[in-house]
Amino acid sequence: MNIKRRARNLYRKYRTSCPFTIARMLGITIMFLDLPDNVKGYQDRILRRKIIVINDNLPDEEKRFICAHELAHFRLHKGHSHYFITRHTGFPLGRYENQADEFATHLLTAGEELNADEPLEWYLNRCGVPKEMERYLY
Repeated sequence: MNIKRRARNLYRKYRTSCPFTIARMLGITIMFLDLPDNVKGYQDRILRRKIIVINDNLPDEEKRFICAHELAHFRLHKGHSHYFITRHTGFPLGRYENQADEFATHLLTAGEELNADEPLEWYLNRCGVPKEMERYLY
């Protein structure tokens, strides 16, 4: 699975890297709720409706990344919920989380070029990507 290509194709199809806009265009409902501090967000399907829930207590930049991350789960891991993965498969949950982080990083940086004299940290900040996700750019 080429995660970078899938994220870039989504960017090209909808002509935006904004995960909120893409989710709306895909018919995904986004809800902001007061969640416990250790829960940043999650995605679910309820009566065939796709929902992304994001912790309303997070900074706006982090909400954007979380939305892109949860959108990745819908695009890459169709039909699998966190519960299903941990209970019924041999796959470690970390693999799916890493793939979602990589997808979110590529989606949020799509259409944005790294300037020649710009430090990578500034570029990631400008795109709304946490610094620890830089490993996915290579």
